[in-house]
Amino acid sequence: MTTKCPLHKRIRLFIADLDGTLVTPEKELTSRTIKAVDALYDAGIKFTITSGRPPRGMAMVIKQLKVTAPISAFNGAVFVKPDLSIVDALTIPAPVVKQVITAITSCQLDVWIYQGDQWLIRDPKAPHVAREQWTVKFPPTVVADFPESLDQVYKVVGISDDHDAVARCEESIHTALGSQVFAARSQPYYVDVTHPHASKRHVVEVLAKMLSIPEDEIATIGDMPSDIQMFEHDGLSIAMGNGSELTKQAADYLTTANTDEGFANAVENCVLPVAGVNPHQPAHGTDQQAA
Repeated sequence: MTTKCPLHKRIRLFIADLDGTLVTPEKELTSRTIKAVDALYDAGIKFTITSGRPPRGMAMVIKQLKVTAPISAFNGAVFVKPDLSIVDALTIPAPVVKQVITAITSCQLDVWIYQGDQWLIRDPKAPHVAREQWTVKFPPTVVADFPESLDQVYKVVGISDDHDAVARCEESIHTALGSQVFAARSQPYYVDVTHPHASKRHVVEVLAKMLSIPEDEIATIGDMPSDIQMFEHDGLSIAMGNGSELTKQAADYLTTANTDEGFANAVENCVLPVAGVNPHQPAHGTDQQAA
C-alpha cells in the first residue's frame, strides 16, 4: 500500500466498487467523480461498476456515468447490460438458502433475501431497511415468513448494528457451510452470502473474458474486505482512504476517502498518469465505446 502510484504498463478497464467508493456517504455522485469517469472514456479506458446492490439499485448511477460495459450486481452473482437485462447469473441452491437463513438467524441478525427482482424482508422497521430503500430506490416486499420455494435466490444478507456480531456471523457461515457459499462483509453491518463462485474475484475474471482484456490491464478500486479478492489480479489495485485496514494493506495504492473525492483523486493521480494522460486536461464527455 502506498500513496505513490506504482508503474504499470497499461490500463484498459477500471472496475469500481459502488458504496463506500464511487459514491459519497450520502450515496451521491459528485460532479468531480462524473468528470473523472468522462476522462477515463476520453483516454480510451473502459469503466464499469461492481456492487452488492441488486441491478435496479444501480440504475441511476449507470445512467449518470454513461456506462456501456457489463455491470456486476450482487457481488458477482449477476452480470447485466446497462438496460439491466441479465447476461449471466449464479443462484444459491434452495436447500442451501434455508441453511444460510438458519445460520444468520442463529447469530441474532436480521435476514434479507434477494429473489428474482424482489427484495424480501420480514420486519420493515429493522435496522437499515429505510436506508437501503432510499439507496436502491425501490421498496422491499414484506413477508410474514420467507416462502418455501427459495429458487432464483441471488443473495442472502445478514444485518445488524452490532458489527462484532456481523463478523462472527461471517465466520459462522464459513464454518457451517464451507464451500457451498461465499460470505463476506460488504459493509460493517452487512454480511452478504452468494453462490460460492460469486465474488469480486469472479467479477474481474468474467469481465476480462467478456471484454477481451487481460487481467493485468485492469485497475480495481474498493473499500471493504469483500473487495480484497478483486485486488488479487495482476493489474492495479486501489484502496479508499475510508476503507478497512485489511483492504488498505491488500492494495497497491491508497487514495483519499469518499468524503474527500477519493475516486476522482485515484483517477487523476494514478490511473490517468499511468495511461499517459494529463489529468488536468478537461474531459469532453466522450461516451465509452460499447463492448
